[in-house]
Amino acid sequence: MNLTLKVWRQNGPQDKGHLETYPISDISPDMSFLEMMDVLNDQLIREGKDPVVFDHDCREGICGSCSMFINGEAHGPGRGITTCQLHMRSFSDGDTITIEPWKAQSFPVIKDLMVDRSAFDRIIQAGGFISVNTSGNTIDANAIPVEKEHADAAFDAATCIGCGACVATCKNSSAMLFTSAKVAQFSHLPQGKVEASERVLNMVKQMDLEGFGNCTNTGACEVECPKGISLENIAMMNREFLKASLSTAK
Repeated sequence: MNLTLKVWRQNGPQDKGHLETYPISDISPDMSFLEMMDVLNDQLIREGKDPVVFDHDCREGICGSCSMFINGEAHGPGRGITTCQLHMRSFSDGDTITIEPWKAQSFPVIKDLMVDRSAFDRIIQAGGFISVNTSGNTIDANAIPVEKEHADAAFDAATCIGCGACVATCKNSSAMLFTSAKVAQFSHLPQGKVEASERVLNMVKQMDLEGFGNCTNTGACEVECPKGISLENIAMMNREFLKASLSTAK
């Protein structure tokens, strides 16, 4: 396939940034999108130009690093996949493909297509964990019975890979879907009940401090999420937050 790529180039968060056009040829439809980007970078290096910086790691849809906004869609035209799982057979010969980074104030551009998503890390650090005494008295992981319904719901929430597609696709740059998934994966389990109130208050507070927008229930985040994280998690987090707020007020 012969394609025309319009790729976002930006030297850092203070740089204005712009789209640059690159023609690319002989692309196999069996290539992954990132393999196509590798071909582009090889071409640029051979021409003595700076390669396009983009984030990636596992290339198996697990790590959430390969975050690109492709033709106006987070992770491209596919559903339930990350950028690294998108294959070039999703495009046609002669297509023009626009490739941009996540665009959100809370995700400043490091360079080109790579953004700083450490805001997510700080939300997790605020409460996305369970405090366990590991000083020789650790309880076996299977010692506490968990109903299958709750275990399944916790597992579904825990599949969130923190890629940031929800933020990138939201008109408000809201991180509610991510934060609610990280709250829900513990809220459904008995081990998470002890610190439930403190967890949801701290994580929502940190989310607001990071400058993410508010949720207005558009639902685009669930559609674009590569793991299909449900909006039901946001509803659950709102209930937990309200309950925790009232308890603290007393």
